[in-house]
Amino acid sequence: MTTSSTHLSDEEQVNQANATGRTPVVFIHGLWLLPSSWDRWAEVFDQAGYAPLTPGWPDDPETVAQANANPDVFAHKTIEQVADHFGDVIGKLDKKPAVIGHSFGGLMTQIVAGRGLSAASVAIDPAPFRGVLPLPFSALKSAWPVLSNPANRNRAVPLTYDQFRFGFANAVSEDEARQLYDTFAVPASGAPVFQAAAANLNPWTEDKVNTTNPDRGPLLIMSGEKDNTVPWAIANASYHQQQRNKGVTEIVEMPNRGHALTIDGGWREVADTALAFIKRFV
Repeated sequence: MTTSSTHLSDEEQVNQANATGRTPVVFIHGLWLLPSSWDRWAEVFDQAGYAPLTPGWPDDPETVAQANANPDVFAHKTIEQVADHFGDVIGKLDKKPAVIGHSFGGLMTQIVAGRGLSAASVAIDPAPFRGVLPLPFSALKSAWPVLSNPANRNRAVPLTYDQFRFGFANAVSEDEARQLYDTFAVPASGAPVFQAAAANLNPWTEDKVNTTNPDRGPLLIMSGEKDNTVPWAIANASYHQQQRNKGVTEIVEMPNRGHALTIDGGWREVADTALAFIKRFV
């Protein structure tokens, strides 16, 4: 399993996408991963005739090694700051893109779609937003490495292998879980986890989605059946919030899949499901 070692800057990716004249597809990664986690997806969408972009969150390092050597760059990234960053990237594209995001990237996908910036969107195991009420025990346990210490709000928090195994890689073999951890896992900003945890208690939260904007466009929510971090109850509650929209809103459950479904050995089935949805509308 390899990830690309050279990652174009956001600006270079935008220029490249605009030069193709194709419909762009913007991929948004979540916490504990880097843009390179989308490299194989980008190839699939490129071959399908789209112009893929894998922008980072602000200050993302290029490689997992750099990220683990200098974790502090991840600290203090908040939901609104990151959503605005992706809004800026999208604003420089000549064509309205499709947007695909995973976990907190799935939340960002819904935020930018709610701002009318997306032609069609796929939110995979998306982190919850204000109004999404269920809090299954496994979701709390997955977030506990961050939430257990209030000081983590201002820190970058790495996951131990056991925490990654529970939160991401519970539905794969021990060998594959270890390989995924070594290949992909990086520290993550604690701030968004605290923001999500308090979203329903804070009327001014940044963790909110405009679910009724008529310019939201079609939305697919994908849920891994065995996901501990964003269990079906959360994904389904997000879906019911999004059904207020007049646009197409769909949800699909991927059997026997955990939170690592975008990067594990079954990633291609997930990518093809997302691609089929995007193709229907864009």
